Amino acid sequence: MLDRPRQTPLVSGVVCLLIFGTLALGVGLEWAWLADIDATGRDARDWAEDQHGLVDTLRVVEVAFGSIAVAIYALLLAGVMYAKGHRRAATLIVAVMAVNIGVTQGLKWIIGRDRPLWQHDLWQLDNGAFPSGHASDTTAFAGLCLVLAVMLVRRANIRRLIGVAAAVVVVVVLADRILLGRHYWTDLAGGSLLGAGLVLLGVALYSPLPRSHAAKALPLPQAVPSTNDLAVVLNPIKVEDVAQFQSIVNQMALESGWKEPRWYFTTVEDSGTGQAEQASVDGADLVIVCGGDGTVREVCAELAGTGIPVGIVPAGTGNLLARNLDIPLFIRAAIDIAINGQDRAIDMVKVTGDGIDDSHFMVMAGMGFDAAIMEGVNEEIKKKVGWLAYVLSGLKALMFPTMRLEVSIDGGEFTKHRARTCVIGNVGSLQGGMNLIPDAAIDDGQLDVVLLFPRRFLSWIPLVLRVLSRREERAGESVARFTGRTVVVRASHDVPRQLDGDSVGPGRELHMECIHGRLLVRVPR
Repeated sequence: MLDRPRQTPLVSGVVCLLIFGTLALGVGLEWAWLADIDATGRDARDWAEDQHGLVDTLRVVEVAFGSIAVAIYALLLAGVMYAKGHRRAATLIVAVMAVNIGVTQGLKWIIGRDRPLWQHDLWQLDNGAFPSGHASDTTAFAGLCLVLAVMLVRRANIRRLIGVAAAVVVVVVLADRILLGRHYWTDLAGGSLLGAGLVLLGVALYSPLPRSHAAKALPLPQAVPSTNDLAVVLNPIKVEDVAQFQSIVNQMALESGWKEPRWYFTTVEDSGTGQAEQASVDGADLVIVCGGDGTVREVCAELAGTGIPVGIVPAGTGNLLARNLDIPLFIRAAIDIAINGQDRAIDMVKVTGDGIDDSHFMVMAGMGFDAAIMEGVNEEIKKKVGWLAYVLSGLKALMFPTMRLEVSIDGGEFTKHRARTCVIGNVGSLQGGMNLIPDAAIDDGQLDVVLLFPRRFLSWIPLVLRVLSRREERAGESVARFTGRTVVVRASHDVPRQLDGDSVGPGRELHMECIHGRLLVRVPR
C-alpha cells in the first residue's frame, strides 16, 4: 500500500468518507430502514444482561478503549516511532488521531443523536451517539498499526498476525458498544468508516516513509571519478517480493543521481562471491548487497581491497554487521544509507583452521556454546519465527560441555583455560543489543576475545548480568578477555565452530588475523 501511487489510498479513503457521509445523512433524516436495523440492537443488549458476569467484562473493554485510553496508546506509539527515528510515522499517528477525535466529537454535537433508550443502567452516557467515538478511535488506531506493520515488518506471517489482532480488537470493541446498549448499529458503522477513511486519507496526503537522511546534508567530496554505475547483489529468497524490491531500489537510485542498477542474483551454489566479482569486473562504483549475514560476508570478502564501497541492506535474521554499523533494519532506510551514505573503512578477519578452507569473517567467530546454537537452529522454524529460532536452540544448548582451550595472542605463549564458549569479535554487540564485547570496534585493527565459563545452569544469570554491567572480573571468575591483532584458539577435542553465524563444522583450531581497514562500507552520515 505504501509503495503504490497515492491515488490508491486517496480513492479508498474518499470512498469510505462518502459512504460515511451518506450514512450520516440517513441518520439525520431518520430513514426508516436504518431505524429498523438499529432496533435489533435491543435484542443483543437483553442477551448480554442475562449472561452472568459479562457486563463487568464489557465495562473493562469500554474503559480500556475509550477516547482518552486510545489517545494515550497513540501517543506512546508515536513516541516509540520518534525514538526509533521514524519521525514522519510519529507525525502521521498524532495527526490522524487528533483529527479523528476532533471530527468525531464535532459530529456528535452537530448531529445530536440520542443514545439508545435501552443502554445499560449503570454509567449511562448522554452525549451524542453518532458516530461512535469508541469505533472511530479504535478503527483509526488499528489502521495506523497496520500501516506501521506494512512499513516495518518484513515477515508476511507476522504482518498477518498483526492484522488479525487489530481486526479482533475492533470487532470486540464494536460488540462491546452493542451489548452495553451504548450505540446503534449505524453509530458503529459510521465510526468505523470515519476512522478508516481518515487513516487512508492521512497516508495519501502524508507518507510515513522516511525521507533521505542526506536530503539536507552537504554533498560528500568525491575522492575518485565516478560514472555512477550501481550494482545490486540480491539473495532473492530474503525479500518477499523481488519485483517490488527492484522497483524501490531503481526509483531511489535514479532520484539520487545513479544510473539504473545492474542486478546479480545469488544461487544455492554461489551465495555472493561470483556475483560480487562480476559486478566489480563490470565496472560498478558501488555494490549494494541485500541478504542475510552469509551473503553479506561473501560479497564483502570479495570486494575487500578493491576500493569499491559496499552498501548493506540487511534482510536476514541476525543482521549483526548492519546493527553494529548503525544501519537501520527498515529496508527503505537501509537502501537510502547504501546509496547516499558515507564510506567507512572497516576491518575484516582472515581465518584458517583444521578441516576448513581459508576463510574470513566480518562480525564474530565462535567455538563451543554459541556455535552449537547456530548448528542447532531449525531452518523451518527460523523461516516462520525468525530470531526466536535462535532462542529455542540456545535453550537446548545452555549446558554445552566444558571445553579445555589454549589461547595465544599476537604470537605469544599459549595460556590454558576452561570455558563453555569462546567468542572472537570484530564488533561488540549481539542480538537484542547485548554488548558482549564493550571495547570492540570494527575499525581499530584489533580482535577481542571473550571466554565464558558458567559452572552451573543457574550461573548463566549472574554471568550475563556481569557482562552487561561491564563489571571487572576477578581472578578465577567465569569471564576472561583478551585483545590482539592475531588470535589462535585450540581445543582439546573437536567442538562446534561458527563464522558470522554460519556453522563451519567441528574442529580443534581457529587461527585469526585482523586486516585493518580492508573494506569500504556505506554508513549513515
